[in-house]
Amino acid sequence: MSKAIVSIISGILLMCPFIGYGEEFPGDYAKGPRFRLLYYYDTEAEVAHVEFAEQTREFIHLLSYGEGFLYDVTTSLEAYPLDSLKKYDLIVMANALPKTPQERADFQRYMEDGGGWVGFHASGYNDSSTNWPWLNEFLGCGTFYCNTWPPQPALCQVDMKGHPVTKNLPAEFVAPACEWYQWNPPVTENRDVDVLVSLSQSNYPLGIKDIMSFGPFPIVWSNRNYRMIYLNIGHGDLEYTDATQNLLITNAIRWIALFPKRR
Repeated sequence: MSKAIVSIISGILLMCPFIGYGEEFPGDYAKGPRFRLLYYYDTEAEVAHVEFAEQTREFIHLLSYGEGFLYDVTTSLEAYPLDSLKKYDLIVMANALPKTPQERADFQRYMEDGGGWVGFHASGYNDSSTNWPWLNEFLGCGTFYCNTWPPQPALCQVDMKGHPVTKNLPAEFVAPACEWYQWNPPVTENRDVDVLVSLSQSNYPLGIKDIMSFGPFPIVWSNRNYRMIYLNIGHGDLEYTDATQNLLITNAIRWIALFPKRR
């Protein structure tokens, strides 16, 4: 058999898997738009929070392989006034919040103008000493109320199965050990908030030293007034040991970056 015939047959065989798909190829291969992400975390936070933040930095780097998206990393927002923030499609904050009045004002304006935000764990911490009322409005809940201790795994339940962030998750999964927060009043009292994932109430009593015994326990939600999603995940170095939770985080970043467009 001639080399030419062998080459033709080989080409036909290589095409066979795609016969029946029609003219449109199922893969996009870098034809879509690239989004820009700013990752902000605090190196002066408690050790367990910094451990998670450092691992999140690596997780974002792995997601960006092949320049799937472009990202910058900072441990200070001092050099990111409003005009600089507007260059990014989303800001990911791991256990960190804007610190100065100017940083807060710029972030608030960025979000009110249609910016995107993915926040983890202490990025939603807001007690009486925080003195930033807008953060409560943004999160859709009250101030920090209590937490479980020590960090421990917990059974999670998906509350909105049809949402883009949860549509490919199992109905229940066990999340790695975390220090779980509650707020008062909770987001479940806010009609503008979509609760995506909660801790199952079958976990109660939850904790060994600091114990919670009742009430709804949302841990992932989105305030529909903004392009945002909050995940109460982010304590220690075990958070990226579970494939389901990794998928949840990936979905959250992709959803904020690509699906809801800027206003």
